[in-house]
Amino acid sequence: MSAPWLDVLDDTIRSCAAHNRPDLAERLREKRARQLDPKLRVLVLGEPRQGKSQLVNAMVNAPVCAVGDDVTTTVPTFVQHAETPNAALVRTIANTPTERIPVPLDQLASQVGAAHTGELVRAEIGIPRALLTSGLVLIDTPGVGDLRPAYTASTFAALLQADAVLMVSDATAELTASELELLKQVMTSCPNVIVVLTKIDIAAQWRRVVERNRTHLARAGVTAKLIPVSAALRLRAAKTGDTALNAESGFPELLACVQQDIVAAADVLARRTVAVTAASAIKQLVTPVREELSSHGSQGAHATIATLNEAQRRVDELRRRSARWQTVLADEMADLVSDIEYDLRDRTRRILREVDKTFETADPALGWEAFEEWLEDNLTEAAATNFAWLLDRSAWVAEKVARSFPVHRDDLLPESVFPADVLERVSKMDKPVIEKFSVSQKLFTGLRGSYGGVLMFGLVTSLAGMPLINVISLGAGALFGGKSIMDESDQRLKRRQAAARVAAQRHVDDFFLKFSKDFRDAARHIQRSLRGHFSTLADELQETLLESARSARRAVQDDNTERERRAREAKRELDRLVQLYQRVQALGQTPPLGISA
Repeated sequence: MSAPWLDVLDDTIRSCAAHNRPDLAERLREKRARQLDPKLRVLVLGEPRQGKSQLVNAMVNAPVCAVGDDVTTTVPTFVQHAETPNAALVRTIANTPTERIPVPLDQLASQVGAAHTGELVRAEIGIPRALLTSGLVLIDTPGVGDLRPAYTASTFAALLQADAVLMVSDATAELTASELELLKQVMTSCPNVIVVLTKIDIAAQWRRVVERNRTHLARAGVTAKLIPVSAALRLRAAKTGDTALNAESGFPELLACVQQDIVAAADVLARRTVAVTAASAIKQLVTPVREELSSHGSQGAHATIATLNEAQRRVDELRRRSARWQTVLADEMADLVSDIEYDLRDRTRRILREVDKTFETADPALGWEAFEEWLEDNLTEAAATNFAWLLDRSAWVAEKVARSFPVHRDDLLPESVFPADVLERVSKMDKPVIEKFSVSQKLFTGLRGSYGGVLMFGLVTSLAGMPLINVISLGAGALFGGKSIMDESDQRLKRRQAAARVAAQRHVDDFFLKFSKDFRDAARHIQRSLRGHFSTLADELQETLLESARSARRAVQDDNTERERRAREAKRELDRLVQLYQRVQALGQTPPLGISA
């Protein structure tokens, strides 16, 4: 016998096909296929540096995920059960998984934590653990909100496969507004969420943070358990066998919650996930049916004609605004590219002015490494600030374009349209040739300068009857020699300063050339993504409005009998959808549909 939620999902798929919505039917079929997979995928998700990887390591009591201040998880890492420990990297070509490359388990963490992943889409780890024998799969993910949007995109792609989510936040601070917003966004796709508060071993006020976080969750309307833990205490307790320390770590409560609320409640998780997905689809099916039913009301043909006129007006309005939003998008993105390039040029010119001011007095031969580090830090800061501005302006452009649409929908704004890996460094700056003024060179320069002084003053004093080489001529030679050394030192310093300025100028020009090209490419990628998103959205809205107009036109052409017959059919169809939605409500906690039969 099939599960009740499976029957509800099949009935919803058939309803989508009957209402000529193959897009919704295909989405539900994909959800159905994932739900039939016996594995239970638990996504470990959160912002960067919250302790996600260490949490996974502590749950399975093995160093399987990369951790450290200089290590970042760049692709989802699947940790599952295997009789023999093994690991593999899954790579793709043209977005199609094509090969699975086995790697030593002790090398996987460093490869997954590497800064550049190439075509790597995920990592897979198999270890023998009792926690995983039931089919549980823990998925460590890149931090949400990383400067490289590709990492965030891979996390949200993995979210579509998740049966449950462990939302991770450390105990050093309360839940932020961005974390609460992320939590709400996650629950719209996967309602089975547990909030895990990590690093309680380094937060003296963690109990106060726990209470404050529970208040934040209640105020936000999020019904999720909150469990404080310490991965460090858990791993230390595993090494020493200290049961009291293990209990203090909070992991017994977390693992019990995973066993009871996820592993033992797999059917409940499936029902909740199906309820959220099916409810969203049914709401979209109800709208045109309810509009058709309202067109057959007591006002008769006059009301039906008015409905037709209104539907046609909405179609015309959408067409007019379609041309408008495309113009707005093109103009705003052109302004954005110009502003971004000007801002980057202005920042690099300010850096060059600082370089010129520095080498008016400084000697490049002394402290060149410190100057090079300062220049790299300032260029990196300029690129990061410029890129952050690009993201902010792009989000503002998306909101402005969305306001051009005649209706308001939750999915008007795209989830992510930003390209990956914009902030890649340019090549290292070439060190200029720094002339050294050695002791032998100084001696030679001094001798060459003193020659004129000795000869000049020797000839003058010889007129007074003194020999050519005398005290006065020797003193003059020493003075002239010293001055020659000082002059040569000044000239060499100026040449070194000029060479340093030229090297810095060349490096900054290379930086500007590369990053201005990267930012222009990023802006074009964003523009194409926004254009594709809003074009698809406009097509969907137009198809919905055209269907409403066609329904109203058919109602005008029908006689009273036909209108009554169609009204009865629409009423029966609405009743059937309401009953189907009630069955969906019985599967999980879903919001009221807001309609009546």
